[in-house]
Amino acid sequence: MENFTNAPPGLKSLFDECRRVYPDQKNPLQVSTILKYWLGGNDVLDYITMYDNKGDPARNIPPHWHYVSFGLSDLHGDGRVHIPEPSADLEFRSGMGFELTFRLLKTDDKNQRPPTWPANLLQDLARYVFTTGNRFCVGDNIPWPKKSLDNTDSKILHMLIAEDAQLRRKETPFGWVDFCQIVGVTSEELEQASRWNGKGVLNLLSNNPMTGGEFLVTDMKRSKSVFELFPETLRELEDDLEKEGSDLVGVNAEFTFKEFPAISIKQEVKTDDYPEMPAMDVSREYISMKAEEFSPFSSSMSTSNSLSMSGPIDTKPLTGHSVPLGGIEFTLAPYATKFLVLAIKDRIRHGRHFTFKSQSLAVTFVAESVTGAMVNRRHPYALIGYWMQILIPDDLVPRMLNAFEGITEKFNNLSLPMEFEFLDKGLKIIIDNPRMTESKIFLP
Repeated sequence: MENFTNAPPGLKSLFDECRRVYPDQKNPLQVSTILKYWLGGNDVLDYITMYDNKGDPARNIPPHWHYVSFGLSDLHGDGRVHIPEPSADLEFRSGMGFELTFRLLKTDDKNQRPPTWPANLLQDLARYVFTTGNRFCVGDNIPWPKKSLDNTDSKILHMLIAEDAQLRRKETPFGWVDFCQIVGVTSEELEQASRWNGKGVLNLLSNNPMTGGEFLVTDMKRSKSVFELFPETLRELEDDLEKEGSDLVGVNAEFTFKEFPAISIKQEVKTDDYPEMPAMDVSREYISMKAEEFSPFSSSMSTSNSLSMSGPIDTKPLTGHSVPLGGIEFTLAPYATKFLVLAIKDRIRHGRHFTFKSQSLAVTFVAESVTGAMVNRRHPYALIGYWMQILIPDDLVPRMLNAFEGITEKFNNLSLPMEFEFLDKGLKIIIDNPRMTESKIFLP
């Protein structure tokens, strides 16, 4: 443990917040990076401290290890890692604006030292943030491609991000810092978080000490999901989805599309044809995926029932620089099939929109009641820049649901290609393995 008496100002501010929670632990165990990132090292985080949390039996909070990262925020303020934001006050974030925490249930053995694998996990996550520039927020979900979080046979395979139960937003000399807690979850919990929303699943987990309790403590020996332990929660979730629809507004996936008959666009548009995608005013609307499995990191957030184009969906001519298209043939990679069903059943059916995004293109399915879209009944398909919109009229929704019935159950044994034709609407959807490059991770 290094002496923080003469620590740089940003680091000292964060350490003061930890000391507020753990006043008796002036010298907690710590992992310190030998070759700092700003000196050419590969480890992004300068330090990861490991606090001994005694828990609170009266509140059913078990004893656990509390890991806290230092380095995603600006510790130094001199530009060696993070470029300070120009501002005269503290209404700006420090570095990435957050640090990561993790709470691990103590085992029954007599070993009083915390395991170090969570520190490696936090380094991996921080490295992703630095590499992509994508920040984590409460409610995000993180599919993990490895065996499990601790590389054992544990059922805790993935992660959700919660607000840390004890560490509060801290104003440092270089801006504010939030503490985002990593919470280990099962595959079923991640699946429902992706379909519904991460915050909702976190609330379910916090309701019982068996699934994390108030502090959302991760138990790597937990073998059943919250939905297996409390089946009524899954029924309630399904009821909510049936009544209210899903908060998930899009996924990253591989696809191609082309117009038929060819009127405006003469050749197939592929996802690797363009180097970059222009900014769209539809923020935090995607989760990330890659071929055959979820990508290492993903995010799901809710959004308003509108798009960033001007004007409601009606029969008015298209405005701006949008290009009306004839019929559309949309080819989607098989691993994203379940999200195609979700798009129609849990989004469009409830009057919302859903987006598939690739490296450089976006395709948004739009319900009739969505405002601000560039499509309408007169022009149901349109392209603006790299963004295509497809109107799904109300009378097409039940037909699509009927056509898609059962395909999610056959997810691993789809007979490819699968074609769904709605030619009276000028729409053809194909499930196939088109020649595309792997989707990049995208966390807006």
